[in-house]
Amino acid sequence: MNTAENHISGADLFDITFIGAGPVALYGMYYAGLRMTRFKTIDMLDEVGGGLMALYPEKYIYDVAGFPKILAKDLTRLLKEQAGQYPHTFCLGEKVTDVKRNADGIFTLTTNKGVHYSKTVVVCAGMGAYIPRKLDIPNVLELEGRGVFYFVRRVRDFEGKNILIAGGGDSAFDYAMMLEPVAKSITHIHRNDFFSAHDDSIRKVMNSTVRMKFPFWEVKRIVGEDWVREVTIVQTRTGEEEVLPVDAIIFNIGFLTNLGPIADWGLHLEKNAILVDSRMRTNIEGIYAAGDIVTYDGKLKLISTGCGEVAIAVNNAKHFIAPKAKVDPGHSTEKHDAVMRRVAQKNTQQPAGD
Repeated sequence: MNTAENHISGADLFDITFIGAGPVALYGMYYAGLRMTRFKTIDMLDEVGGGLMALYPEKYIYDVAGFPKILAKDLTRLLKEQAGQYPHTFCLGEKVTDVKRNADGIFTLTTNKGVHYSKTVVVCAGMGAYIPRKLDIPNVLELEGRGVFYFVRRVRDFEGKNILIAGGGDSAFDYAMMLEPVAKSITHIHRNDFFSAHDDSIRKVMNSTVRMKFPFWEVKRIVGEDWVREVTIVQTRTGEEEVLPVDAIIFNIGFLTNLGPIADWGLHLEKNAILVDSRMRTNIEGIYAAGDIVTYDGKLKLISTGCGEVAIAVNNAKHFIAPKAKVDPGHSTEKHDAVMRRVAQKNTQQPAGD
């Protein structure tokens, strides 16, 4: 790769560039520092944390190792702190529009703000853009943000309110558990005869004050002028209807995902996800991927799974950059202590800044 290093300054060339700054990328940054690589992270959002911060910063997460439960914003803060032990560069508010591997092996990443250069790329872009599914009924679009919601960013906005939650997945049940202590009342409806949430979450909601109505219950009509004030729900098999006074309706009936420019980078895709092997390698040499954006036989879309995947991706990227380096980094405590000694030694050798 000497050819590239001859025409790209050392300040501009990075060992690893992460696309996305969600929880998986943040953990990948930690591992990249542990392996003494020079890395940067590019994200189209203006803050780190990905969907955790953009969609539900005050929602509890229950399936991360070491935490009985933790708020999404607190997990983001701790992951950022963990990654921040090592020198790092964030390029936020930048959307990567194109990635090309040059003849010299160096990648050129083009964004809406400029160009970046990297020896390897690790894609941790979640599921791309999340577009909530919306019902084709009157007043839904008109009342969005005025009682009709798809995400819950702040718990206090729902204190003392009568709430209707529609959906049967993890987010719907998480919102029910999250808001039950502060809401005046919660009715939770679902249109299917099965749920897509964790069993324990279903149990907790069933045993709470939340009023569950399933299966085959859907929203039929929303009434409100400046704000939602009433909703009609219907049992689609029997035709039974019920009118509820509500202050807020939270729809969690699925999302449409859009990979955006990633779909045009020449990566092998399967079911709107990037296909990777056991080393998190894509079909393009030097590009790795991890987290919800990847697929392989047996894939589970969990933060804990994604963290394991990005550790694999980073360690293999390190070996790709430096073939004499082991893929297996050894025990983290030993590696961390050694790295921090090197960082401290390097800092003492540099002249003090202004």
